[in-house]
Amino acid sequence: MTTPGSCPATTAATHPPMCAASAAGRSPPNLPLLSRLCVSLLLGRQTPKMSQFYFRAGGSQKMVRPRLVLFGDSITEQSFRPGGWGAALADTYSRKADVVVRGYGGYNTRWALFLVHHIFPLDGLAPPLATTIFFGANDAALLGRTGERQHVPVSEYKNNLKMIVNHLKDCSNSMVIVLITPPPIDEEGRERFARSLYGQNARKLPERTNEMAGVYAGYCVELAREMCIPCVNIWSKMQETEGWQKLYLSDGLHLTQEGNAVVHKEVVEALRNAGFKAEQMPYDFPHHSKIDGSCPEKAFQ
Repeated sequence: MTTPGSCPATTAATHPPMCAASAAGRSPPNLPLLSRLCVSLLLGRQTPKMSQFYFRAGGSQKMVRPRLVLFGDSITEQSFRPGGWGAALADTYSRKADVVVRGYGGYNTRWALFLVHHIFPLDGLAPPLATTIFFGANDAALLGRTGERQHVPVSEYKNNLKMIVNHLKDCSNSMVIVLITPPPIDEEGRERFARSLYGQNARKLPERTNEMAGVYAGYCVELAREMCIPCVNIWSKMQETEGWQKLYLSDGLHLTQEGNAVVHKEVVEALRNAGFKAEQMPYDFPHHSKIDGSCPEKAFQ
């Protein structure tokens, strides 16, 4: 389930024509591919167009492939494991955008605020074209339980998310920003996981509950609506499937490969609804079928 933004449809652009080779001989290419296609990002809150998927670095002719940054906690940190949703995104946007993982296991939104200026510097030459923000599972840890130092009150959680989003908008007013709610919690799964670690010393009371995770998910969805940005409601989406507890969650909190597949599918849909469509983005260099074996430099002019 997604809460798509209200971005206008993306307009596709065509690749620039190839230049004819010199009859007198070949010279090394001196112009970057897509040089006629690449301009700076669009000013104003609009959907990215084809000519805005690539940046010029510092006014030079060097082209910078756009980035999709995944910012979150351990569910993001683990997203490049086999079957992970981050790895699947890298495949979806292969040769179109670099998917960069900035996941920090155990972090809540309060601690994430210490990172945001380092990961997304305001003076960055090429800010991300899109960013996912996936926090809340640790903020929702209960007071008086083993994870209480991670707990962040829900009103502060919402405000922290808002500050992160506003900082990203300061970095780029055309960046696609997607909020992702915390996932549901399988409390029995968390208890089994605790027993596997601590045996008889494991606490009987869960450090997280599905009900509390749902409260934080609701605030995340509410903020996305207020700020008019896309939101992936993983908490609700996963619970639409019977047996979600064991199917989607490996330890009552973190994702199985099936759970990762759900996140990937929903994030791709949210990005597409916001105009970040892989099939409409140019390759950073030509497909091999476009390279003439007898005159390869034509493809790179």
